[in-house]
Order: sequence, then structure tokens, then C-alpha cells
Amino acid sequence: MKIGFIGTGNMANAIISGITDAGYVKPEDINLYDRTLEVAKAKAEELGANAVETATDLVAASDYILLGVKPHIIPVVVDEIKDALTDNDKVLISIAAGTSTDSILETVGSANEKQAIVRVMPNMNVMVGEGASAVTGNKYATDEQVEFVLNMFQTIGKAWALDENYFSAFTAISGSMPAHVFLFIDSIARAGVKHGLPKAMADEIATQAVLGSAKTLENTDDSAWTMVDKVSSPGGTTVAGLLELIDEGFISDVVAGVDATVAKDIALGKKK
Repeated sequence: MKIGFIGTGNMANAIISGITDAGYVKPEDINLYDRTLEVAKAKAEELGANAVETATDLVAASDYILLGVKPHIIPVVVDEIKDALTDNDKVLISIAAGTSTDSILETVGSANEKQAIVRVMPNMNVMVGEGASAVTGNKYATDEQVEFVLNMFQTIGKAWALDENYFSAFTAISGSMPAHVFLFIDSIARAGVKHGLPKAMADEIATQAVLGSAKTLENTDDSAWTMVDKVSSPGGTTVAGLLELIDEGFISDVVAGVDATVAKDIALGKKK
């Protein structure tokens, strides 16, 4: 299979590195297109991939076409390549937030009314090989095509097949969540500074504590709440801090943040 990338930004680069490092696709089976040809050529030379001069050239040379551009650019790119999408075996992959498969199909229009589209919602952690991605296909994408894309994203973390109706919720608890976690880590570190630790050291300690906690949870069959109980000794320091967080609305504040993200994602989708 040949995979074409329209756009060579950070997310596209992370995906390319993941699938080639894992041996899922050979570098020579990857085609790159960027508005600036020199950028595509430089990246292609670095990877051993192929640079093409136009987006339509990329479509002609690829089985899967990943749209690695910002959401507001998606309609422009799809309109540019739609006349080249005459082969029903070609699959469009979108990683744009708030952009439904139906909206992309509408842009394709009569050029190919049965265009297979697979939508993926990855988070930024794909750039360190620990991404979380949701994958869904429209009604014209076969199970095999969706599975191919799902396996692609499992080379850069974990990926789940998910109905598109749940993508806004997934965006909130995965796509946007790194920012929430970064805020949590910074808050922990600032508490350390309050009690005399240097900020740089407090940042490292807080980051390691969160990293180790996530790995511990990943490697157990216990739920997160069960692990809370295991760490909390009767009458101890941990439970005192936990009760204060709960009393101050920590859980409800996190839920409210997720709710706000879901609402915004739904609103953005309705504007398209």
C-alpha cells in the first residue's frame, strides 16, 4: 500500500516516523506533498520517501491520502483534489478536529459520491509514540480500510475504533486532555514551590509522579478509583489531601472542563 501525506507538519511527521520505524510501511511507499515543494523534497530525502509537485499527483500515486492540514484548510485541499478521486479504491484520511466525514464527502461532491473516508482523532502524544487516537470510517469505507488505518495509528500509541457520534467526547478526554494534564502538573509543581522546592526540580518531580502513576495504572487490572484506595492509608497524609481536593470540587471541575470541550467541539462542527 502507498500512503500519501498532504502537509508535512509535526503531526504528519510523527505518523510517518511511527509507521516507518515499525515497518508498517516502507519509506519508498510514502509520498509527500507540501505547498512549498522544497519542504516536501527535504523531508522526502530525510526519510527515503517520494516528493510530488502537486496534490493531484499525490492522489494518483497513493492508495491512502492523509490530509495533514488544519481544519479550515480541509475544504480547500479536498476541492483541489476531488476530480482526481475517481478510483473507489482510494481512501481519504482526515485528522482534522471538528471535521466530520459527511462534511468532507459534501466537498468531494459529484466527483465521487461514494468516496471512502476514514476520520482519525489523534492527540499530540503521537509525537512521542504514546498517542491516543479514535478511528472511524464513513459508510463507503470497508472494514479492511478502516482496520488498515487503525493499525497505522497503533504504531504511534493506542487506537480505538469508535462511532463518529462519540468523537466530541473523545476529543475532550484525549485530544484536549494533554493541556489539562500539563496544568495539573504545573499546579503540583507550584505547590512544591510554595513549600520551598525550586521550580525546575518541582516540575521534574511532578512530571515523574504523573508519568509513573499512569504506567502503574496501565499495568494493573484495577480501576483508577481502586488505585486511589490502595494509595490512601487510613488516617494518612494522602487521604487528607484527597478529601480536600474533593471538597473543593476537583472531580466536578474536571467534568465541567470536559463538558465545555465537548460543547465547543460540537459547535465548531455545526459551523462547517
